[in-house]
Amino acid sequence: MSVGLAKVNKVGRFRLLWWTLVLTVVGLIGPVLVPLLLTFVVLIALWVGIPLTLWTLPIQHGFVNWHRTRFARLVGAEIPSPYLSVHERGWLRRLAEVARDPANWRDTLWLLVNATIGVTFCIFSFSLFCSSVFLVLQPTIWPFAPGVFNTNYGLFQVHTQATAFLTIPYGVAGLLLWWWLSPGLVRADAGLARWLLKPTKRSQLAGRVQQLAASRAQTIDTQAAELRRIERDLHDGAQARLVGLGMNLGMADELLDSDPTEARRLLAQARTDTGAALTDLRDLVRGIHPPVLADRGLDGALQALILAVPIPVALSVELPAGRLPDPVESAAYFAVAEALTNVVKHSGAGTAWIEVRHRDAKLSMVVGDNGRGGADPDQGSGLGGIRRRLAAFDGTIDVSSPPGGPTVVRMEVPCEQSSPKTSPS
Repeated sequence: MSVGLAKVNKVGRFRLLWWTLVLTVVGLIGPVLVPLLLTFVVLIALWVGIPLTLWTLPIQHGFVNWHRTRFARLVGAEIPSPYLSVHERGWLRRLAEVARDPANWRDTLWLLVNATIGVTFCIFSFSLFCSSVFLVLQPTIWPFAPGVFNTNYGLFQVHTQATAFLTIPYGVAGLLLWWWLSPGLVRADAGLARWLLKPTKRSQLAGRVQQLAASRAQTIDTQAAELRRIERDLHDGAQARLVGLGMNLGMADELLDSDPTEARRLLAQARTDTGAALTDLRDLVRGIHPPVLADRGLDGALQALILAVPIPVALSVELPAGRLPDPVESAAYFAVAEALTNVVKHSGAGTAWIEVRHRDAKLSMVVGDNGRGGADPDQGSGLGGIRRRLAAFDGTIDVSSPPGGPTVVRMEVPCEQSSPKTSPS
């Protein structure tokens, strides 16, 4: 059984009946949108059509995307949204960029097809059901309106209460036909939409190029911010301590003969500053690439990470025998660490859990907590930084955090297993 048919059977015929009515009514919007858009395109020559066209396109996209979602839920026909992002400023440049996107032209073509063929499929299915139900119920309706529904059905003519019963077999046959035919009509409508609306190879390539360009820009920004952080930490931490250390040693050298007690105090202070500078340097190195990650891999690094967390954290890791690529391990470690930091700082949770799996050439990470919930990736809670870090590897992040919790952060990075590595001696 195909996925589409299984999905239709799970949804149920009567739910499909409701959706055929909805799709019929909504589908009639298409014949309004297309002439409106074409009118605005013609008005581009008068300039007033440029803003009107750019204003209409998001409405068209929303209308088409609504159908994408409905077909995906009804028959499992996933139809990706292929629109390219518009980055240009100025009406003319934005219009030119929109015109170069083939998805917009395919949307317009689908609107025309859906307003004719698609609506016809829906009307036929709904009308078949309604007319069949009427035929089954006609003997019951006849006493309340005798003579109103006199109809010639070819083999017989309904003109009395007795002949009204002859319509029941017709109605039953129509209902059986509707029961058998309605899933196919919905699948045909969804298949037609998928054929017209799915991204072409050119659109996929253009979208991939745009995604890589955005990911590259985010990676460059992240690296620049990381370099600024390292420079700031060195300047405010280890460098300041080393400067103070040099000054103390210089003053101790000058006071060694005249004031040995003060010289010894300055030397003791220098020894303390040396230890603090070493601690700053170790923390800085740990923030760039933790030594435990290089020595023990992602599993060992996460075990060491949760030891420093003030709340109980359950850790479950399933990784292959060999090591993952170093950049992926580093990105995964810092992503989990940042998510866990958010748990400690913002969630008010009493417990948390981490699950890491590597399956089907994908590394998945889940960080959850039983806190208050309400985490928003767009409100500067650190989740945006995780998204930018994972974007460099085509990774994704999904946050589920309803009010009252729990909060679950799911991250995924495509990666192949690398060759086994040995720990340094």
